[in-house]
Amino acid sequence: MSFSTEVKTELANLHHSECCSKAELSAMFHIGGSIEISSEGIQLIFQTTNNAVTRKMMKLLKELYHIDIEVLSKKTTSFQKHDLFVLHIKDQVDYLINDLSLMNKNALFFQDTAPELIEKECCKRAYLRGAFLAGGSCNSPETASYHLEIQTFSEPQAEVLANISKEFLLNTKVAKNKRGYIAYIKEAEKIADFLRVVGATNSLFDYEDSRIKRDFKNSINRVINCDIANEKKAIDAANKQLEFIKIVEDKLHDQIPDSMKEAIFLRKAYPESTLHELSYASLEYFEDQISKSALNHRFRAIRDLAISLQIQEETL
Repeated sequence: MSFSTEVKTELANLHHSECCSKAELSAMFHIGGSIEISSEGIQLIFQTTNNAVTRKMMKLLKELYHIDIEVLSKKTTSFQKHDLFVLHIKDQVDYLINDLSLMNKNALFFQDTAPELIEKECCKRAYLRGAFLAGGSCNSPETASYHLEIQTFSEPQAEVLANISKEFLLNTKVAKNKRGYIAYIKEAEKIADFLRVVGATNSLFDYEDSRIKRDFKNSINRVINCDIANEKKAIDAANKQLEFIKIVEDKLHDQIPDSMKEAIFLRKAYPESTLHELSYASLEYFEDQISKSALNHRFRAIRDLAISLQIQEETL
């Protein structure tokens, strides 16, 4: 079961007051509804591939309006895993359209939403919940990217969702896609806030738990990668120092200054150690500890001397 399906299953089993149920039902029709006109008259159609959402729609219609619904199940294409459930509502259609604000003043369906329908904060939450049930999806927190979206067929409805979301500081944005418009959230923290707002408490806990584990694992990997990179950098620097040391020893033999000899001895004794480690190792061999900065200075001097000796040899 996908994470989106888990969220919808949880939301479909929630119970709320009548005003919230009406706002939720209105959002479901705005996102997944359509109008069909036939010889039998005008019908409201709602389509979904989620069985829990189908049951939720039927429950809300019967509780609020006491009407019967005709449900048809259709086989989808071989590329889709789930059947398509199509709900036909023939009774009280005109009343439903007016009561759920499904048609605006310009006689356009599923565009705007009456302000009084989502006046209360609880109803705003319910509207977002219904919209997600009808057309929402959310990436699993275990994936590489965080993304929650609600698919709509009209830009005004996407803006309605974005405006409601902004009241909960969800930072929802609107974009156009092939099927219409989407209201979407990209930030992990805001997606968690959305789940909290719509009442998906169990899904929120699962989301946060998976996200924390994944982020912790990524943090550990970054630390390990950083350590590996630093170790490689230290080894490369040490190998270069050994190359310069060989040049100096071959050319000067016993004429090397004592301070350089100490640094050379430590590097040859510990060919893969960092300067910090060499500084602590110097306590075992010399009266006074050689600091990291002093070692760095001496190895630079060895490098400069080796380069100078090479230049002198090339000019002879």
